[in-house]
Amino acid sequence: MQDRPHVIVIGAGFGGLAVARELVDQPVDVTVVDRNNFHTFLPLLYQVATSGLNAADVAHSVRAVFQKADNVQVRLGTVTGVDWDTRSIEIEDQQPLAFDHLVVAAGSSTNYFGVPGAAEHAFPLYSITDAVALRNRIIEQFEAADREPALIDEGALSFVIVGGGPTGVELSGAMAELFDRVLRKDFSHLPVDRARVVLVEMSDSLLTPFQKRSRRHAIDALRRRGVDVRLATRVESVAADDVVLDGGERVPTRTLIWAAGVQASPLTAVLDVDLGPGGRVVVDDDLSIRGRPGGWALGDVAHVTSADGAAVPQLAPAAMQGGRLVAQNIVRSVEGRPTEAFAYRNKGTMATIGRRSAVTEIPHLPPLVGSVAWLAWLVLHLYMLIGFRNRVSVLVNWAWNYLTWDRGPRILLRSGK
Repeated sequence: MQDRPHVIVIGAGFGGLAVARELVDQPVDVTVVDRNNFHTFLPLLYQVATSGLNAADVAHSVRAVFQKADNVQVRLGTVTGVDWDTRSIEIEDQQPLAFDHLVVAAGSSTNYFGVPGAAEHAFPLYSITDAVALRNRIIEQFEAADREPALIDEGALSFVIVGGGPTGVELSGAMAELFDRVLRKDFSHLPVDRARVVLVEMSDSLLTPFQKRSRRHAIDALRRRGVDVRLATRVESVAADDVVLDGGERVPTRTLIWAAGVQASPLTAVLDVDLGPGGRVVVDDDLSIRGRPGGWALGDVAHVTSADGAAVPQLAPAAMQGGRLVAQNIVRSVEGRPTEAFAYRNKGTMATIGRRSAVTEIPHLPPLVGSVAWLAWLVLHLYMLIGFRNRVSVLVNWAWNYLTWDRGPRILLRSGK
């Protein structure tokens, strides 16, 4: 009996899971390889960083997802390369793993755009580890200022966020509410009024892909919450105790958070494939890797354009759509049928600014702002979460936060002794 084709999926993000789920019960064997044994719900990381949710609320075991899938296995490991001649991937401290089809869905990493000092001193927000590290940093700075108030003048309670996209906007609003409504009560003898959130954006508006009404609402909502929004402003350099903006302005801070953009996963550099802008894998219209039969790439790691030539946005829905198409194209290939081209369907975008404040834009509908948009944001994110326990836990935390203005995990978690 002939062996069934083996599909390896690198990455257990939105796109990678979409591939594996679509291939359940199909005439192929699937191995999902990831350096973590869990899937991270990236859109809610900022709530972990601002003590709104626990880290476990936004993570779900990959093995649990495929408990009932006989043809799907999970391998914990770090991929270090691909041998296209032997059709196998190299995994750190493991034997090579052979494939018939290889799906690269490794996601992206922080892009510091060459700003001096940013990689060394900035706090990214792209993993659970990042979120917990940032939460620790925020609490540590308040604890330090409580012990020694003179540190406030040195920027201990000044928090600079670079990037006015959804992550920067959502984080700014959440931090402002955390300071004003929660930490003010925790640190009753500290002048919390002197805590600052500075949001720096190089363009002349926040949320640039959104419509004008949505952009205006975001700016107004953040400024009402006390966020210092700096538009048309660039970061020139970053140090351990300050950030220098264009024009030479120095902002004292011990916490600079980088939300200014992403680039393809460093894995692409060892794949031996053609790379496009941002180090992304060049793919054909069916998401197959150019020049590598049996190779596929999708999501943030792939350079994908829509019918009008514009780049497909780096959003979870786009990765999931790409994942489902790749799985279907693999089955078509196995059955000897022609593959189909990827056609991105824009299902809308949204961002929350804080309690009862958000912006939502859905094609063919007028943009929503304020409470209605906020409720829509809550419902959609609950729906997209993987795992019933995660949904219940997040819903309970949100309800508690809303009713009490309190936050849960304001704890310092440190490794080592």
